[in-house]
Amino acid sequence: MGVKTEELKVKGYERVVHRQCSSSGLNALIAIHSTALGPSCGGVRLLPYATHEEALQDVLRLARGMSYKSALAGIGFGGGKSVIVRDPAQKNKDLFHAMGEFVESLGGKYIAAKDMNISTEDLLRVRERTSHVLGIEGLPGSSGDPSPVTARGLFRALEATLEHLTGSHRMNGLRIALQGLGHVGFRLAEMAREAGAELIVTDIDKVAVEKAVKQLGAKAVAADAIYEVPCDIFSPCARGAVLNSETIPKLKCRAVVGAANNQLATEEDGFRLWNRGILYAPDFAVNAGGIINIFIEFENGTYDPKKALAKTDGIFTALKEIFERSKQSNRPAFLVADELAEERLSGGTR
Repeated sequence: MGVKTEELKVKGYERVVHRQCSSSGLNALIAIHSTALGPSCGGVRLLPYATHEEALQDVLRLARGMSYKSALAGIGFGGGKSVIVRDPAQKNKDLFHAMGEFVESLGGKYIAAKDMNISTEDLLRVRERTSHVLGIEGLPGSSGDPSPVTARGLFRALEATLEHLTGSHRMNGLRIALQGLGHVGFRLAEMAREAGAELIVTDIDKVAVEKAVKQLGAKAVAADAIYEVPCDIFSPCARGAVLNSETIPKLKCRAVVGAANNQLATEEDGFRLWNRGILYAPDFAVNAGGIINIFIEFENGTYDPKKALAKTDGIFTALKEIFERSKQSNRPAFLVADELAEERLSGGTR
């Protein structure tokens, strides 16, 4: 079969495993950052990484982020992630069967879910070789598409941010510059508009933009112009690393609250926002609705949407604690969020 499995020793991680399978073409990494609060859970990502080192750094960063996200969300998951080094155009059944066997070999310490370039069909093939898979759309009892719950968490994060800034979370007259109108971004736009907010939007999908303009009365701007829109809240809900040395000086907002992953290009950019007096709601606290959604399925053995939404409302409380600690210690919220997550992980408590 030609299977080669290698344990990689990485400081601060419980396990990092590399597996290659010549017959299926599998070249994958699974990183388990922590199981202090429960089994690690994180999506399977498929990308044609240029080098092994690039794939390794990505899976390590993502696994650590999942630990922090779950810890702040107060759920019984640890942090894990997996990546498959492959051109998405070369996906096949054998590849995902081999991935399922890889997941199974970790004995439930890592639970797989959907991530970039992974379809429901791909995940079902993984599940044919392991039971340690969650969040499969269309499967009875499964949580499926997390975007409605993620959007709910984003809205609650927006309310927490407003309350910290103004003492009230009322949105009448609030101006939101929204970057990205996918499933999460558009749902946020709907909720914010219903609450009385004004919307300025951009997206590469012109149909989504036209829909927001017609249905929600949004104002559309060009992709690059979104950073310079005078607004109360800038909400990045598309790609990562959009907060960087080029974009941050352009921002004309009071706070950043968005669902995109890894919004800060570097840690230095977190300080750039802080030095400009722009409140940053840490993305891994804001967008935890997805992992909460999956945890409800895991905890109950079947999915309960009401429990998922109720648990997601806790994002409001989590952000309030982060902002208050930030204010009291006079340190950026992104540093405080990291420290709070580490406290929970080291203490083994939710």
